[in-house]
Amino acid sequence: MTVASTAAAVLLAIGWWLHHDVYRQSARIAEDQAQAPLLALADQLRQGVIPSPRSAVPYEVVAAGRSTPVASGGGMDAFPPGSRHVLPAPPASSRPIDDDDGGFGYASYELRVPERNDAVRSFELGGGTYPVLSTDIWAGELTREQRATLGVSPDAVMQVYVVVLPHTAEAITANIDFLLLRAALAGLLLISAVTYFTVRIALRPVEAIRTATASVTAGDPRERVTVPATGHEITALATTINTTLQRLDEAAGQQRRFVADAAHELRSPLTTLLTSLEVALAYPERTDWPAAVGTAARQTRRLQNLAEDLLLLARLDAHTPTADSGSFDLAALAHRLVEEGVPPDRPVTLTAHTTAPAYVHGSPGDHERLLRNLIDNAARHATSRVRITVRNQVAHVELSVHDDGPGIPAEESERVFERFVRLDEARTRGRGGTGLGLPIARELAHRHRGSLFLVPSDLGACFHLRIPRAPSPYRRPEAGTVQRDSPDVAWAAGRSDPGSPAR
Repeated sequence: MTVASTAAAVLLAIGWWLHHDVYRQSARIAEDQAQAPLLALADQLRQGVIPSPRSAVPYEVVAAGRSTPVASGGGMDAFPPGSRHVLPAPPASSRPIDDDDGGFGYASYELRVPERNDAVRSFELGGGTYPVLSTDIWAGELTREQRATLGVSPDAVMQVYVVVLPHTAEAITANIDFLLLRAALAGLLLISAVTYFTVRIALRPVEAIRTATASVTAGDPRERVTVPATGHEITALATTINTTLQRLDEAAGQQRRFVADAAHELRSPLTTLLTSLEVALAYPERTDWPAAVGTAARQTRRLQNLAEDLLLLARLDAHTPTADSGSFDLAALAHRLVEEGVPPDRPVTLTAHTTAPAYVHGSPGDHERLLRNLIDNAARHATSRVRITVRNQVAHVELSVHDDGPGIPAEESERVFERFVRLDEARTRGRGGTGLGLPIARELAHRHRGSLFLVPSDLGACFHLRIPRAPSPYRRPEAGTVQRDSPDVAWAAGRSDPGSPAR
């Protein structure tokens, strides 16, 4: 539609220009052709002959000092006999026009033919403005008999007018307009047809892409669209769609693996729980009920932890916003978790080493979950000791959790952050791990514009957390004063022992 509209506008502009150019050229030709009748009329008058009123072109001869025309014809004689001349007479003192070469000279200009209510205007000249050619003849050049025949005085100047009618130019222009209209309509139809079929051909790859894309389902996004070898925007579109389908396929595969892993993780505690309960019910008199209830409680707790981890991962994947409570002290959080210690079944000593408060932005709950996951993972694999270190850098707060366990191979340093990945499947599952602690910790770190990674260590595994640093919410006290509610004063007073072990 846009192409057709543009073509129509272009054709209209060309037609308008051709119309005016043809009219202008035709009028110029008609003016050139009117020179011959003007010359013939002038020759007849110089011979003392009154021109015939039957003329192909309108003309009028007027003389100074005479109210009626000397001669008229070609439509100018349609006024009643004896009436005044139509075109203006030359002044009595005027002289005839002389050509530069001494020959025939004439003037060209436009004049308005006045309306005459009593006229029978066969050419309807009255009231119109037309180009005229005129020349002057001095009666003094004629003989007495010639002047008498023409009815002019010896000192009179006769003005010969030939009116250039627009009929020929209008007729030619009308014919050209008719041809232009037909040509424009034919051209517009041709352009529309060519545009239609060109667009249809150009959009065939787009239709193929649409059909292929419509056949793709979220459950099986393995279809790919054909990339045309045209090298233009459609090729880029097909490539982008294939990239999107590839991402969708990877996401679907990741979702299937996640569901399978989650089902596998749920099946293990459910199987243990169901087996324990069925054995207890089958042999109630032989069942150690406290042990059976303890087993059921442990497996139920595993199910609860797994459900909480799955819900948290779903919230993180959906990018659900969390409330930012401002800044808080990450070092104080580390000391509090160390004081809480680890479960009694893990004989591990926790220590926290800090030198000053370390303020960070974000949700304290998210940071507590992150740090708990790191501590639980370290305590699960440590031999006897887990060390937590918090340091302030220029723009970041760095926290490391280092255990003295068997460590993690360098080639597995990124794989441990994948969901449901256990480097030692049987041992880790037996210790209660779900395979989601480290992935959740990294997601929480990224959510707070931080990073979590494994650093090389000669002994055990060392996880390093880097979080943007926040300014202290407390103003430092001036010299000689004490600000009792400032945590900095509490640190300086020794209220918290940075190197104290867990209780």
